[in-house]
Amino acid sequence: MSKRSVSSTRVPDFLEPMKAKLVGPAPAGDRIYEVKFDGFRALALRGGAETRILSRNAKDLGKKFPEVRDSIAALDVQDVIIDGEIVALDEKGRSSFQALQGFDMGQERPPIVFYAFDLLRLNGKDLRNLPIEERKAKLEELLKPPSGVIRYSVSFTKDIPKLLDLARKLGLEGLIGKRSGSRYEAGKRTGAWVKIKLHQEQEFVIGGYTEPEGARKYFGALLVGFYEGKKLKFCGRVGTGFSERLLRSLFLDLHKIRVEECPFANLPAAGRSRWDQGLTTAQMKRCHWVQPALVCQIKFTEWTRDDRLRQPVFLGIREDKNAHEVVREKAT
Repeated sequence: MSKRSVSSTRVPDFLEPMKAKLVGPAPAGDRIYEVKFDGFRALALRGGAETRILSRNAKDLGKKFPEVRDSIAALDVQDVIIDGEIVALDEKGRSSFQALQGFDMGQERPPIVFYAFDLLRLNGKDLRNLPIEERKAKLEELLKPPSGVIRYSVSFTKDIPKLLDLARKLGLEGLIGKRSGSRYEAGKRTGAWVKIKLHQEQEFVIGGYTEPEGARKYFGALLVGFYEGKKLKFCGRVGTGFSERLLRSLFLDLHKIRVEECPFANLPAAGRSRWDQGLTTAQMKRCHWVQPALVCQIKFTEWTRDDRLRQPVFLGIREDKNAHEVVREKAT
C-alpha cells in the first residue's frame, strides 16, 4: 500500500456499537459464543495516519489508553473500524473492571489489552451486512500476527453449558451469544446478540451521597438509581468497595455537581414495607444531592421485592455510558 494512498484516507465516521440483550438461560438457535469482558466497550477507527479510540458514547479513550491507539495505528490497513473491549488484566489474567479503574487512583498500571470481536470496515469496504462468521474470519486474519495489545476474541459453538460452567469456575462475568449469520446493526438491541451473566452486576446513576460516620471520611454511601422513562428511580445505598483515595476523588467530583433538590422520583419512601430500604423524609435531610450525570458499576447479590439492591459493592465509574441510557436490566 502506497504512503500516498494511506495518508489521503480520512478516518471513518463513528458508529454506535451494536447492543446485546440480557437473557436468562442460553436461548435456542444457532449462535456463536464469546467471553463477556469486564471493561470499556470501544470502537477503534483508523483512516490513513489518523487513529481514534472512542467509547460507546463517542468519548475519546486514546489518551487514556495510548497502547491501544498505537497498536491500531500499527496495523497494515488503509482504513478500519474494529469493535472490541478495553480491559485490564488481574494477576490471573482475567479482565477486571476494578483494575481498570485502579490506576487512575494512583495504583500501578495493570496490563491493558484490547479484545477485538468484530470488524465493521476494512480498506474502504463496509462489512456490516456480512454474516458474523465472515466478519470474524476477516478480523482473525487481519490480526495474524497480533498487533501490540490487540487480541482476537475467540468464538465457541459447541458445549455451551460446559463453557458456562468453566466461565463460572474461572470467575468470568459471563458470555455473549451472537446469532449465526447475523449482520451488524449499529446502535440497536435486536436480540441477535444476547448476554448471559453469571453474577449480578450492572451500571447505575449516582444521584446523591450520605454523610460519613465514625472514622470514615468524605462520604458514607452513594445513593444510586436507574431510569424508567424520564424518571430516575432510587434503588440503593452503596457504602463498600472504596479506598480512601477513591473516597476523596469521588467526593471532589460529586461536590462540583451538587444540587438542592433530590433527583429521585420515588423518594421519600413510604416506609410501609419491611423490605423497603428507601430513605424517609427525616433521613433525606442528612443526604446531599447531585446532578444525575455520573454512572457507576455495581455488583450485588439480588434485587429485593421492592426493587432495591441487596449487598451492593462499588466497582468503579463508567465514563463510557450516558446516564439516561441506564435502565434496570431484566433477563428475557
